[in-house]
Amino acid sequence: MSPIDPDAGRVGVAILARAPIPGQCKTRLIPALGAAGAARLQRWLLQRTVAMALVADVGPVSLWCAGDPRHPDFIQCRAYGAVSVRHQPQGDLGRRMLAAAHASATSSGVLVIGTDCPALTPGSLREAAARLQRHDAVLTPAEDGGYVLIGLRAPIASVFEGIAWGSDEVMAQTRQRLRECGCTWEESTTLWDVDRPEDLSRLLAAFPEAMQAIGTAVTL
Repeated sequence: MSPIDPDAGRVGVAILARAPIPGQCKTRLIPALGAAGAARLQRWLLQRTVAMALVADVGPVSLWCAGDPRHPDFIQCRAYGAVSVRHQPQGDLGRRMLAAAHASATSSGVLVIGTDCPALTPGSLREAAARLQRHDAVLTPAEDGGYVLIGLRAPIASVFEGIAWGSDEVMAQTRQRLRECGCTWEESTTLWDVDRPEDLSRLLAAFPEAMQAIGTAVTL
């Protein structure tokens, strides 16, 4: 009799996040929020994302930290549930995502997300995990030309190489990498993230509680 795989149908969830340190996160939002307000927004996004991933319950959750993993806000996230806290390695975003994907994947695959998209829900992760059972990859595009989620049945280095991270070409280049690898993939509905001052109006309209978390006047 073959041994039972406890991870069968379960996928790892790797969350890449910056520590909410004033002046070192959400820098493009500092003119609108101030350094302290931008850090408080990052804290809210971080906590929301970790809680969302745990509620989704699609597999083990790992938090990959840019900054000291011992930062109090990272430690607090461990109190939400079974979250392993890891330090992001050196390198560009692609190298860091690939490292997180390799270390977090189960036998059924891995989902890699950031913390910038409050529109991601537990249902989003469950849908992505289900689609990953039928395809080599899944993607959730972002309105700015990037993506807010990538899922892989097995980590593929070339999918993260030669990508113009931070540009509006990320999604198009990722599709091309997947074609070159002969991968099948499926895409979810395009979502939006919070990275620019113009994103704040939408954030506050969709999530009024974010204003309380920011705790400062917003200059739009």
